[in-house]
Amino acid sequence: MLKRTSKLLPLLQRRFYPAFPTPLPETDSQVLADWINSPKHLTLTDTLSVERLSDLYITLPTRDGSQSPYEPPKLSEPLPYGSHLVFFHPRNPESALRRDGSDPEFCPPKPFTRRMWAGGSITWDNDNPLLVGESAVASSTVTEIEEKVYKSNTLVFVTQTIEITMVGKTRPSVVEQRSHAYIATLTETGRLPREFRGLPTTFDFSFKFTPTPTTLFRFSALTFNAHHIHLDANYARFKEHYKERLVHGPLTALMMLEVARLERPDAQFANFKYRARNPFVVNRSMAINGVWQDKDTLEMWCVDKAGVVGMTGSLQLVAK
Repeated sequence: MLKRTSKLLPLLQRRFYPAFPTPLPETDSQVLADWINSPKHLTLTDTLSVERLSDLYITLPTRDGSQSPYEPPKLSEPLPYGSHLVFFHPRNPESALRRDGSDPEFCPPKPFTRRMWAGGSITWDNDNPLLVGESAVASSTVTEIEEKVYKSNTLVFVTQTIEITMVGKTRPSVVEQRSHAYIATLTETGRLPREFRGLPTTFDFSFKFTPTPTTLFRFSALTFNAHHIHLDANYARFKEHYKERLVHGPLTALMMLEVARLERPDAQFANFKYRARNPFVVNRSMAINGVWQDKDTLEMWCVDKAGVVGMTGSLQLVAK
């Protein structure tokens, strides 16, 4: 794999230094370089409403009443870990969306027309939590752009840093690193599952569930996400060469946090790092497994019924 990285420096000092040639045509490479060197910032305000949080709860198998009695969210309580992922989304008219239904914010120019959630990290300030019912501001800035050439595909990884701060406060309650991969070309051979090695051979707990078309529709609605790969089976199969509609990356990450909460309901989460390894498809059962490395460090991974590893992660608890 060829790899080149562009770290975005402060404004007026940013540079892009290509270390390796890329198979992109020269004109596309120049357009990409110009885009990389342009400022990228987005500010979104949202209210952490009980209503939307209730809709999320009834969507998740960890909170819908099937595992334990349903408990509705309450005003002024701390927002559950990871639940901010269904807030702070862009509100674009349909005419402004990209051809695949995704939002245009932070997307590189053509030919990078296809998007995947690649991974990230979340850090929580437990002394200054987001509160249900309150308003907050999410400030997003692109902090890293990485171009990779793998086989016949060129990918651009865009990482944004998101600071979420309660209105009236100056210190962020949540700091998130979020990475998307954008692909210039797609081939059917590029859809073969990637093997991932080095996982534990046993686990301390496991949670199984099957994301259905209803699950995907509801999560898309909650996040105002019209990306066709989650909603349109024909598009997923014939345009992007997947076997079926894809499970949202943030839904899988959120479910990992939810399962950790079931395992340690009284614990405070400090930091969560995760990475997408392979896409999960709708109507295929998955298992979220976890093993404790020590009393405060949890290694987690998601695997489907075919043994394909979809996501891995590491959760650090607040030491007590």
